[in-house]
Amino acid sequence: MCGRTCLTLDPDQVLCACKYQNSSVDKETPEWRAEFNLGRRYEASYNIAPTDITPVVVSAAHFSDQEDQKCARTVMPMMWGMIPFWHKGDYRKHGLTTNNCRLEHLMDSKLYRGPFKRGQRCVVLCEGFYEWQTAGPAKKPSERETYLIFVPQESDVKIYDKTTWTPSNVKLLRMAGLFDVWEDECGDKMYSYSIITFQSSKIMDWMHYRMPAILETEQQMNDWLDFRRVSDSEALATLRPAKSLEWHRVTKLVNNSRNKSEECNKPIELAAKPAKPPMNKTMMAWLNVRKKREEEIKAEQSEPSDEEDEVGAMKRKTSPDASPVGSPSKRPRFRDFKKEAQKRSCDSSESEVKSAKR
Repeated sequence: MCGRTCLTLDPDQVLCACKYQNSSVDKETPEWRAEFNLGRRYEASYNIAPTDITPVVVSAAHFSDQEDQKCARTVMPMMWGMIPFWHKGDYRKHGLTTNNCRLEHLMDSKLYRGPFKRGQRCVVLCEGFYEWQTAGPAKKPSERETYLIFVPQESDVKIYDKTTWTPSNVKLLRMAGLFDVWEDECGDKMYSYSIITFQSSKIMDWMHYRMPAILETEQQMNDWLDFRRVSDSEALATLRPAKSLEWHRVTKLVNNSRNKSEECNKPIELAAKPAKPPMNKTMMAWLNVRKKREEEIKAEQSEPSDEEDEVGAMKRKTSPDASPVGSPSKRPRFRDFKKEAQKRSCDSSESEVKSAKR
């Protein structure tokens, strides 16, 4: 399964990272074909989610019949999540989850069978993809550990640190996909794609039971893209589990697709701790008023008034317990109150008896 990716290169850098060996001796740079896509544009991001626009590689033969374009490549921005061709209305409201395409059901799918038969095969580019560990003991989604998976790099290249690599020496992760073209009521086109996935091999089954179809070699990429030379069955045969991958655990920042921070793809031990969100102004004002009031009450309780001082002084002078003047009065007790009540009751009874005798 693949639900988030990371690609921080601008269009020119993407083309530099996608240079390929054609029939000539020197490497060729693919063409960037900017489609309208209903006004949507590709934006580099540390946290790319479905419905975002990302660059994908396709065969240039889709747009030209010239002989020299058979093996040429074109990079196009497309939306992640194929739009069903039968959908009418807002392209964002078709109600299907199409960011991934299961290889096992590809030929039985009403959505994917047509694009595959028409040779609309593509390669999705990224520096790495994020995966949540769902294998093992069940956990709540918010408690699952998240990892960035990427292809092995040169020894001095750290995929999470752009100061250690350039577009010319970084190795992008390439995933096999299918694309289609959808038209709205006005005839405007939107290119969209889905990433092909299959059951995880041993390299990833400890993390998740599904994994994307990663193209590790240039030959795999050529065979997948060349729809005129390579038949459907041969193309499917090129899709096999990756043999070499690397990963590191990342923070939970990536859980929210609105977080685009460069901390998203860093190892969890190197990522900066997220700053606490600023407190609401209304709440802050209320807390300040409450704190001030509590301080005032505390001050009033610790500093008795002048009247209380005078009453306290009189009580100390006339204290019946013979305590020295100036000493603090004893704390009244219930038994003293009870004795006083009984004494008043006896005095009252004696007065009534005397009155009766008279």
